Amino acid sequence: MNETEKRAKEFRLQNMTWSEVEETLQKCDVAIVPIGSLEQHGWHLPEGTDTMVAIKLAEDVAKKTGAVVVPPIWFGWSPHHMALPGTISIRPDVLVELVSDVCRSLVHHGFKKIVIINGHRIVNIPWLQLVADRIQEETEARIVIVDPAYIGKKIDEKLAKTLDFGMIGHADELETSHMLFIHPELVEMKKAKGHKPQKRKLYFIDPRAAEDTLVYVPSRKAEVEKLKDVSGGCTGEPEKATAEAGKEIHNYIVDNIIKAIEDLKK
Repeated sequence: MNETEKRAKEFRLQNMTWSEVEETLQKCDVAIVPIGSLEQHGWHLPEGTDTMVAIKLAEDVAKKTGAVVVPPIWFGWSPHHMALPGTISIRPDVLVELVSDVCRSLVHHGFKKIVIINGHRIVNIPWLQLVADRIQEETEARIVIVDPAYIGKKIDEKLAKTLDFGMIGHADELETSHMLFIHPELVEMKKAKGHKPQKRKLYFIDPRAAEDTLVYVPSRKAEVEKLKDVSGGCTGEPEKATAEAGKEIHNYIVDNIIKAIEDLKK
């Protein structure tokens, strides 16, 4: 076994034996659960973008903290994206029960600190909050939910100033930059085509928005269908994306997740 394979075995739960899990728990009782979605991401990004982002963040954090990475949950709540082929959406109650059972199992074995990394932005968050509250009420475990849109606000604001990146959309300049850094082989930049929808009063989904806002509700499938030929389902300006910006985004978020784990360990 070479060094790369050895490191992967050390932090990926599916690669470990039960005795190795037991040994790991004596050093670190932190488990990271990557969750995303399988949904359309425009003409230029793969359907698994959200989950791939969560996986890469989880693995890079684990390498620096000794935490264990649980196999990813590839599916999220994506009813609005069912308008385009390939999307798989699971019901919120199914998502809540699935993630709850994963967390219960981890706590049972001794993982008292759980970090859920959500790559699906704000759409999965309400259901993951229900899970976190339920597990913390049932057990002595502590759960932290990490979402790039929240924990990466400062780096997003910086890129808005330096590269003219806009607010959070879908398959936008932020997501595309991140994927250009972690999975450039899966990004088809020649097909990237942006779309900036008409601004609506009192409706902003970006956590950075200073304006008064309504609470986010997913778009109707019919609205996404209308975008199919206009933007391929993309909202934002992915043409502005760069791998260098993706590296900044990724490393900034990794550093912040490590800080959150350090706080958990205290």
